[in-house]
Amino acid sequence: MAQVSKREEIAQAAFQQFHARGFNATGINDITSAAGVPKGSFYNHFSSKEESALEALSRYATTLSFEMLTTPGRPPLERLRAHFEFLSKDTVDNGFVHGCLAGNFGAEMADHSDEIRLAVAGGFDRWGALIRDVLVEAQQAGDLSGDVDAEATALFVLSAWEGTLIAARAHKSAAPLDAFFRTVFDVLLP
Repeated sequence: MAQVSKREEIAQAAFQQFHARGFNATGINDITSAAGVPKGSFYNHFSSKEESALEALSRYATTLSFEMLTTPGRPPLERLRAHFEFLSKDTVDNGFVHGCLAGNFGAEMADHSDEIRLAVAGGFDRWGALIRDVLVEAQQAGDLSGDVDAEATALFVLSAWEGTLIAARAHKSAAPLDAFFRTVFDVLLP
């Protein structure tokens, strides 16, 4: 009788462990224990911890509700704010732990793994492009000055968000989140 693949359980456990503990603090044993499988099962599906981290980043991207940025029916800047409000609520609801997996991996692994660094950079590039597109759409609708550099502003907003998450986690406080919303949506993009 053929054995059922445990890839899904292992991949999901890796995602959860990396998000909760970080890359370096997560071992293969942590992943396989969380998945309820023998250690050897990991290597049946992933060639390395780095490969499972890349899968975790891919899974993480699906939790960020990027569709909120592209779904018509609301003004562009409202969609942008709703996207970050969704992410903010998740941060608060989870007690200011975990943060952004891409940001965490970027800070922890960019100097140690080109594969992970490139995956993180690619994820940020895609996210930044979505934000830029919303800003351009807001300019076309007359909701944002045409003088705003949409590319640079998108990079700034995304970078500010990542820093906001670090500060919110460090302080275990919503104050950095509140400052992000006031500065980005009341000053930068009124």
